[in-house]
Amino acid sequence: MPPSLSNRLSRLIPGIFPLERARILPEIFAGISLAAMNIPQAMGYARIAGVPVITGLYTLLFPVIAFALFGGARYLFVAADSATAVILSTGISPMAQRGTELFLAHASVVALMTGGLLLLARIMKLGFLADFLSRTVLIGFLSGVGVQVAIAVLGQMLGIQVNGSSSLFQLWTVATQLGSLHVPTLFVSIGVMAIILGARRWFPRFPGALLAVLGTIALSALLRFGDHGILLIGPVKGGLPPLTLPEISWDHVRELMPIAAACFVMIITQSSATSRAFGIKHRMEPDENRDLLGLGVANVMAGFSGTFVVNGSPTQTAMLESCGGRSQLANLATATTVGVILLLLTGPLKFLPLCVLGAIVFLVALRMVDLSGFLELWNCGRKEFYVALFTASCVVFLGVEYGIVLALVVSLLDHVRRGYQPRTAVVVRDPEIHWRMEKTEPGIFVEPGVILYWFGTDLYYANAPHFCSEIRRLVDGSPDVKAVIVDCGPITSMDFTAGKALAELCSDLAGRGVALALTRVTAGLRKDLDHQCLAGEIGESHLFRSRKQSLAAFRQV
Repeated sequence: MPPSLSNRLSRLIPGIFPLERARILPEIFAGISLAAMNIPQAMGYARIAGVPVITGLYTLLFPVIAFALFGGARYLFVAADSATAVILSTGISPMAQRGTELFLAHASVVALMTGGLLLLARIMKLGFLADFLSRTVLIGFLSGVGVQVAIAVLGQMLGIQVNGSSSLFQLWTVATQLGSLHVPTLFVSIGVMAIILGARRWFPRFPGALLAVLGTIALSALLRFGDHGILLIGPVKGGLPPLTLPEISWDHVRELMPIAAACFVMIITQSSATSRAFGIKHRMEPDENRDLLGLGVANVMAGFSGTFVVNGSPTQTAMLESCGGRSQLANLATATTVGVILLLLTGPLKFLPLCVLGAIVFLVALRMVDLSGFLELWNCGRKEFYVALFTASCVVFLGVEYGIVLALVVSLLDHVRRGYQPRTAVVVRDPEIHWRMEKTEPGIFVEPGVILYWFGTDLYYANAPHFCSEIRRLVDGSPDVKAVIVDCGPITSMDFTAGKALAELCSDLAGRGVALALTRVTAGLRKDLDHQCLAGEIGESHLFRSRKQSLAAFRQV
């Protein structure tokens, strides 16, 4: 391929190009293997979402093709996902009965609305929004979703009829009806999990879920599982999905907007986190805004092709990598394989027991519970651990929609908390390391009568009172203070309110015979000082470039 054409294709379709000729066959085989693993999982996600299982396969067709052509990440697999499936299930259930055509129409409209929000976010270049969900909160949120999903499929695995969308109600129903569990259904569920876990343990590249599905379909047809009370999927409509616009009333469209907004936030955060993680691993810089375009088009195609929202899945992306896929060409091969199955091989699916999908989803849900992440948070910082645990609890007890909103609020509040009361210190000399940070206590001088105070973040309206009160406390409790030097290395900016507070502090200290000086003044801070006319008020002679320079000036006083 000529270099000019290769460069042009790389700009147009960065998820696939540049592409080495030697990588074409490995990518195709990786895509086929991924389809084998993903088909039973996608049907399980459809069950979680409350839509017909065939629509799970639809998420592996046109949406996958759309992201491959319009997205930017080479290592991101976009299809059905458990988190967004739960959002759909709990959000739409009050409006329509699960599994009905009306429910599916609502789900498709949510996909269209979510796609529209993602495209609008691309136009406004809002890829940075993913930064507002901290890793801590994401651990709690996804773990909470995992627990909620695991509870939701317990009834399917045990053959117990469970109604209601509340996790607590579902768990209570299962616990109180354990005496009526269906033993054959339980044995099938256990067998499926044993096959998947065994394959994962001894043959990690082998699609254990596919073997479980094929094996139970064969046994179900041969032994007539349906006659023994084991619930089956039933006839599955074959063929490619029709490209149509779902029809529901405008009143319902307005009611679906909060659900679409929750899916929008979940897709941005989870897809960006997954894309970044694999991009860093393979030394590829992610383009969040280009990915927003791909995710938007993928969800629009999902809405038009009669299925539900799609998301960048960390588990399926990891599966793609384990199969040897290194670009979106593998995802195109997955979509092609699923298309062939839809056209020719959907007939045997009618023998598939529902408990098989429940068992597959149960294991996927357990893997979402990030125990290692919680352990790391516990070892590194108890506050972070409790934030993650609180978020997970709210997802389980209140629901996914509330959980994702809470996750954003908690992340923002945590950010505000860190800025509101940042780390501070008084700086002293140390013969071995030159400088040392000490606890902010009165009576600690860097030079006789001189306090060197360090403030760990930018100055703004919320933390200015803390900044001023702490300096006043140091002055009040320290004998014979002649100067307070503020180390402004971390302070890159200062708003109007903080500037006024700084001017009042300077005047107050001057009235008490204490000089206020600033050292290591950054370019951004100096610009704000000049704009607010504070440089003259503090005094040019009290603005320094280094600690040594400031200490030398006050040593002579």
